Amino acid sequence: MSALRFKPLAPIALITVAAMWGLAFVLMVDPIERQGINDFLSFRFLFATLFLIAIRPRVLASFDRNLITKGGTAGTFLALGYIFQTLGLSLTTPAITGFITGLYVVITPIFAIFFLRTKVRMIGWIAVMLATSGLLVLSFNGFEISWGAIAVFISAIFFAAHIITLGAWSKEFDIYSLTTMQLATCALLTTLAAIPDGIRGPVGSNGWYVVLFTALFATVLAFIVQTWAQSIIAATTVAVLLTTEVFFAAIFSVATGTEVLTLRVILGGVLVTAGMYLILLTDRSEGQRETKEKDGY
Repeated sequence: MSALRFKPLAPIALITVAAMWGLAFVLMVDPIERQGINDFLSFRFLFATLFLIAIRPRVLASFDRNLITKGGTAGTFLALGYIFQTLGLSLTTPAITGFITGLYVVITPIFAIFFLRTKVRMIGWIAVMLATSGLLVLSFNGFEISWGAIAVFISAIFFAAHIITLGAWSKEFDIYSLTTMQLATCALLTTLAAIPDGIRGPVGSNGWYVVLFTALFATVLAFIVQTWAQSIIAATTVAVLLTTEVFFAAIFSVATGTEVLTLRVILGGVLVTAGMYLILLTDRSEGQRETKEKDGY
């Protein structure tokens, strides 16, 4: 009941998280080039996990088999999402990374069909086609395929899987414990991925600043908020709210001179965004229809 009292604040909190993620897109570009993708992610998630354990050491006592299994599964999807997203960011621009990452809002309902046995109407498939068209516009540069865009698209698939699993399991566990388990899994997997080439630390003061910012704000705070929100808000709604990171990524990119918005980026972004919000309208209409059916209308 106490969590539901703060439900009206959830959308604002999620949009704030999206803004931090959008800013992170821009800030991470230089550090991952100098430090390395998996090295950067390893430090980010290790710091985040250690911070959570330092604040509440007794959280380790809550790590039973059920939490490790489900929290570890969600954390694995999250880790793979970040590995492919950061790889894509190293090969393409922050704005394009933001737009394509947002496709998880379309992929999530599709996963729900197969894993949660839900139905998607024709308007939902139209949204899929719009978003996919946007992906093609953003991914192709002449006759050359942008491998960075494809890597980010793969990350969107894993992020959608993370949202589905979190939506299914977040009510079963303490929010803090589940968040810690997810981030610990991310830390383990990204560190293992970084070991073969030797783990390198952040380079320069800016490198440390970005690692700490992403660890504390774009990871610890962000995933506590998301895990909490998904215990009281539908997964699709959470996904749509988080896709505002697309706009923040573009805004911060232009503001810092990292990106110039070309016609191709604008067109691709409009198509992807249209697909996102068509899904939102579909989800809202479905919710209203189900409410009327329950009330006997």
